Amino acid sequence: MGERVVDQGWIRSHQSGLAAVYRLLDMLLILGTLIVCCQFFDIAVSKDWLIAGLVAAVAFAFMAESLNLYRSWRADSYLHMFSSTAISWLAVCLLLLVISYFSKNAHIFSRLAVGCWFLGTLALLAGWRFAFRQILFYLRTHDHNTRSAVVIGVTDSGIRLFRDLAHEPQLGIRVKGFYRVPGSDACGQAFGLVGNVPVMGDVTAAVAAAKAGELDLVYIALPMREEPRIAEILHAFADTTATVHVATDLFVNNLLHARFYQVGSTSLLSVHDTPIEGVNSWLKRMEDLVLSSIILLLISPLMLAIAASIKLTSKGPVIFKQHRYGLDGRPIKVWKFRSMTTQDNGDTVVQAKKGDARITPVGAFLRRTSLDELPQFINVLQGRMSIVGPRPHAVAHNEQYRAVVNGYMLRHKVKPGITGWAQVNGWRGETDTVEKMSKRVEHDLQYIRNWSLWLDIRIVWMTLFRGFVGSNAY
Repeated sequence: MGERVVDQGWIRSHQSGLAAVYRLLDMLLILGTLIVCCQFFDIAVSKDWLIAGLVAAVAFAFMAESLNLYRSWRADSYLHMFSSTAISWLAVCLLLLVISYFSKNAHIFSRLAVGCWFLGTLALLAGWRFAFRQILFYLRTHDHNTRSAVVIGVTDSGIRLFRDLAHEPQLGIRVKGFYRVPGSDACGQAFGLVGNVPVMGDVTAAVAAAKAGELDLVYIALPMREEPRIAEILHAFADTTATVHVATDLFVNNLLHARFYQVGSTSLLSVHDTPIEGVNSWLKRMEDLVLSSIILLLISPLMLAIAASIKLTSKGPVIFKQHRYGLDGRPIKVWKFRSMTTQDNGDTVVQAKKGDARITPVGAFLRRTSLDELPQFINVLQGRMSIVGPRPHAVAHNEQYRAVVNGYMLRHKVKPGITGWAQVNGWRGETDTVEKMSKRVEHDLQYIRNWSLWLDIRIVWMTLFRGFVGSNAY
């Protein structure tokens, strides 16, 4: 929902003052942590250290403003808030490192003290926000710092919105009632109660309440087919100071990564889009490069041993390269250790089954433990794959299932991965039924909708404990 109006009550009347306090607190934490780190390592706080601290404080203020960090986070997740905070501070750290390198003054600063300053400041910047957020949640749950809201339209989407808000009292959004829309064919109930709130009248009464300053938020819950009526309601509320939102049921079950954007004077809604673009694409690529480089360095002896065992126990190449679909459905070659006597790579690819005669003795162990997938870390370095993402399927399987599983090809809005949300939730191995493939696709699309760097880290961590083996892997 992402409301950005000022809060009700004391915080409402002092919002601009609090925003200034937030900025000042961030600057004090940056400078204070620097001084504490210097004292801890018995370093004199010289002019150079103070300049570095001031540059960091000012640069963070600019980065935070550019990422809109000082807005209201009432209805947004802490992970989103933490991501914006971390990106702002990491950009500052990178700026300081670049400045020290090109100014040839890096020798002035203790690397240990700088490292502690960088990490300590990030922890404090994120920590005070989390603590203050929990305090606000407590206050809002006890009916302080709340906003009054109404729903225009007694519709299924309006009732669903009311229930969602009622189930999250920490947001501090209190629905006072519903208002009817005369002539709307979508509104069912005209009078009485919806849940524990009344149907209070029609749109005219809602506008009057907003003009009287009784409403903070207005949610218009009408289907998009009633666009002219929605436009009339928006026009009526333009003469008020209430913040208005349209709670539409358009494509409610088909949104992948929706966002509004502007082309000239035309507003467009992106429905099937990827969250991994812009800064996110850089973060994702950095994650892949760092993790794949470290992992390849650690597993290189194991990979050499596996290669030798394959070569000594069966005829054929060590590495099997299969055509699969990558980002945006473009064909790529995915590398695996060869685990079978055949190398299906055409229009017909038969999935491995339990007791499959094509699987070599070494291959059976490799497939059961997912060690046959290790060469795909090279694919990650090449940029064809990612550490985390939907697992790539053979081209023949893509063509088979795209016709019967709704949304199947949307998996390719991100790079395929070595591990993924479906795999750590038990949907790995053979997909011999449409139902199994549907569950895998469902989890893949959940991953794309909810992608974040922290979700990737969580999946990698879960993979260490439950992603390598499974009853369906053979």
